[in-house]
Amino acid sequence: MDNNLLRQLLMIGVGTTSLVAEQLRQVTETWVQEGRFNPEQARRFVDDFMTQLSANNSNIEEQLQRQFRNALQDLGVPRQAEMDELRGRLDRLERQVRELENKNWR
Repeated sequence: MDNNLLRQLLMIGVGTTSLVAEQLRQVTETWVQEGRFNPEQARRFVDDFMTQLSANNSNIEEQLQRQFRNALQDLGVPRQAEMDELRGRLDRLERQVRELENKNWR
């Protein structure tokens, strides 16, 4: 699993949100035509619903990222900072080995 998969999952969520918004608008238009809502009530209803949905989506996104990080950690996948630290240590060790080899050849 990589960052691209997480991005794809989030995009699916955005697409789903767009579909929900469109369906909600269609339903409220029908309710306005049937006289259940006036146009202002329908607009407020859609706006309020989308505000709540947006707030919930950000919470869901945070939870998804947290679960994704935990899953990677459980699988033993190192974080980028850990990889950078190991690369630095490896570079230092390689340099020390070269220096020792050069001393032995003199």
